[in-house]
Amino acid sequence: MFRTKRSALVRRLWRSRAPGGEDEEEGAGGGGEPRGEGATDGRAHGAGGGASRAGCCLGKAVRGAKGHHHPHPPAAGAGATGGAEADLKALTHSVLKKLKERQLELLLQAVESRGGTRTACLLLPCRLDGSRLGPGAPAGAQPPAAYSLPLLLCKVFRWPDLRHSSEVKRLCCCESYGKINPDLLCCNPHHLSRLCELESPPPPYSRYPMDFLKPTDSQLLQEPGDRSHWCVVAYWEEKTRVGRLYCVQEPSLDIFYDLPQGNGFCLGQLSSDNKSPLVQKVRSKIGCGIQLTREVDGVWVYNRSSYPIFIKSATLDNPDSRTLLVHKVFPGFSIKAFDYEKAYSLQRPNDHEFTQQPWTGFTVQISFVKGWGQCYTRQFISSCPCWLEVIFNSR
Repeated sequence: MFRTKRSALVRRLWRSRAPGGEDEEEGAGGGGEPRGEGATDGRAHGAGGGASRAGCCLGKAVRGAKGHHHPHPPAAGAGATGGAEADLKALTHSVLKKLKERQLELLLQAVESRGGTRTACLLLPCRLDGSRLGPGAPAGAQPPAAYSLPLLLCKVFRWPDLRHSSEVKRLCCCESYGKINPDLLCCNPHHLSRLCELESPPPPYSRYPMDFLKPTDSQLLQEPGDRSHWCVVAYWEEKTRVGRLYCVQEPSLDIFYDLPQGNGFCLGQLSSDNKSPLVQKVRSKIGCGIQLTREVDGVWVYNRSSYPIFIKSATLDNPDSRTLLVHKVFPGFSIKAFDYEKAYSLQRPNDHEFTQQPWTGFTVQISFVKGWGQCYTRQFISSCPCWLEVIFNSR
């Protein structure tokens, strides 16, 4: 039978869909060697940005007896799952067959890159004729509400458990970022990220004392000189800073270890003398790393790698707290890591944390793969193999 190039692209795209129903391995969802109960957040499965296997954080954890966290919510029956899979396949093929050959090629490039490189926008109508999909209503029920086309493609190629547009956030690199009701909307699934929902109130088992590591050249941002950069980034391996400070002027910065393409802070180009096997292992897992973006409401961090990252920021915690939390962010997820308004309100002269460690309120710490804190073998970030310190201008 004669097969067109378009039909071959459709089949290739379907074979590249996000895996569903398989448990995550330690690499994609664990990382950090938790030693106590409740050491990890709730998680699901799907394909993450830049990830070979997507771990995701549903935000609020699914809890069981004695505070244990279950990796997945209860699964639906096998029959229902099979029917939903068949419906999803039929709908996806119907949508893909309406795209032009060039559009299919752009989508395939984005899907197969898994977010490892910045791919072009795929501008399409938000809904194609006849494309309706809902969260699996039972037979005889009312027709489900339609998913938008971007949401459908994210569900197919990244997060099978995705249900609503409120669960995702568009990346600033996308042409559709910040636009309201455009005629054409970018449907590149790697131009969106999953939102990481924070637990509130924070659980007591996650609390730990401050790590009184000497701040990185904090005087740099206290001097009234050049303010063209909005933050500086330092890369650390355990207690040793590697390389020089990286001043950030552009609104968005990719921080990665070793990529054939990409603009930003390449950690692999820094000279390090650390021969620790653990440091070497974690370095190899940084991969696509993170994207750091200054937006209207604050600074966002997007996990582009295949492994979790861990973040500590004063503006992520309860303003009345005397200690800070470490937040786990899974591949493909974004978190607002820094809020300027909250940071200004936290500058209390008599506050213990801000008198003992200047500029803590304007500093975010991010570790790759391995976590730290009360629930981990590492109590302080200075014990983590590979981590970042991001210091923001105060004005």
